[in-house]
Amino acid sequence: MTNNIYFIANWKMFGSTSLLNSLNKLINLSKLKKYKNSKIIYFPPFTLIKDFIKKFNKSKISVGAQNCHHVQDYGSFTGSISPKMLKDLGCKYVILGHSENRNDGESDLDVNKKIISALNKNLKIVFCIGETLKEKRKKLTHSVFKKQINRGLKGVKNYRNVLVAYEPVWSIGTGVIPKSKELEINVSKIRKLLSKRTKYKLPILYGGSVSSKNINSLKNISGINGFLVGSASQNSKKFIDIIKKTIN
Repeated sequence: MTNNIYFIANWKMFGSTSLLNSLNKLINLSKLKKYKNSKIIYFPPFTLIKDFIKKFNKSKISVGAQNCHHVQDYGSFTGSISPKMLKDLGCKYVILGHSENRNDGESDLDVNKKIISALNKNLKIVFCIGETLKEKRKKLTHSVFKKQINRGLKGVKNYRNVLVAYEPVWSIGTGVIPKSKELEINVSKIRKLLSKRTKYKLPILYGGSVSSKNINSLKNISGINGFLVGSASQNSKKFIDIIKKTIN
């Protein structure tokens, strides 16, 4: 594992070309020596991927997609985008297993198929896992981790292209984040489960209501290698504040 600190901007279903100029300050920040170990990755909607790649062309900021189809090349799947198409476009990453997609019916098997296909096309994966509030209350958090990791990463051989994002479903968009001790324990449990699969130490990120107001608390959690930021990343000033507060 590198010493990089990951800052992932998941724009979800948000954005337009008119917002591209708002990214200039972020580009300038990414070029500063102080932030050389900050790995900044934007995940815009499919409609903006090409524009983002062009915008970040001469910077160190990478671009990824928010999802992909499990068929890695071409096929009769209206409305879908394959890993090959993302790679041809210039994407380097793809988010898979996000709870919002799982909530729409995406299974662990679906996620696994997508992961294998994307890795076969040399895309890097941000693999999302996390428990619902109901599962948390029933004390099933660890068993959820085990199920999602073992099923989602089945058959994976190259773990160097995998990042794991822990996103408690009950925290996403609610403004509520886990208590520091709870988060530290959960990250440790995830690390132990991953260590049974590979000796390589995968980066573990935290996502779920990350903001400039709580980042000072989150950055001190042992074992976290970065953050997956949702709505706060849609505002460049807020996203820059998160990066600055993490590094300073």
